[in-house]
Amino acid sequence: MFADLGKLELAEVRQSNQVKLRKVAILGEINPYDLPWPDSGRLAGIDFGTVRIGISLCDPSRTWTSPLETFQRKAPAIEVKHFQQLTRENQIGGWVVGLPLHCDGRDSAKAREVRDFSKWLISTTARPVRFIDERFTTALATRLLRELNLTHKQRKKQLDKIAAHIILDAYLESSKHSSFQPITLENIDDAQISLDDALDA
Repeated sequence: MFADLGKLELAEVRQSNQVKLRKVAILGEINPYDLPWPDSGRLAGIDFGTVRIGISLCDPSRTWTSPLETFQRKAPAIEVKHFQQLTRENQIGGWVVGLPLHCDGRDSAKAREVRDFSKWLISTTARPVRFIDERFTTALATRLLRELNLTHKQRKKQLDKIAAHIILDAYLESSKHSSFQPITLENIDDAQISLDDALDA
């Protein structure tokens, strides 16, 4: 489904509250466990879909978040170019991707698609990925949009990027708590947390 990206020679990695350039020699795909998570700098939120992808951004100090765009899925080569350009232009240091678990915390079929997409995203942009439980974000985004008295067509156009905004905001709020344990590709099989648990920790 996703393009074979071949060789990526340089990857910008944010480390230890300072922006540093780290040369990474990569043949084929990046090992998704090799890229460190940046302690500072701008993050982007992702609400994954097979037709549309919602994207949001936070400011470099991670104080506020804002919906950015709803990306309509296209040919693989176009998607590669779009996400690489998005990363450069917005100086994105990492991606927060919504993980659609079942209500009991078990993995779902869509969650497995999210894993594949996240590996593709890492290889495409040379940026790390973290996950957060997104089970209730679409419902919350829909409710928020209804309160704005938008038409059905207007709500549909805004829904995915608003969901991405909620995903990123929830991650930033959760990460303020010392007990917060982010979900990564490495520990995703053991992820049994809910959005409420993360926020209330």
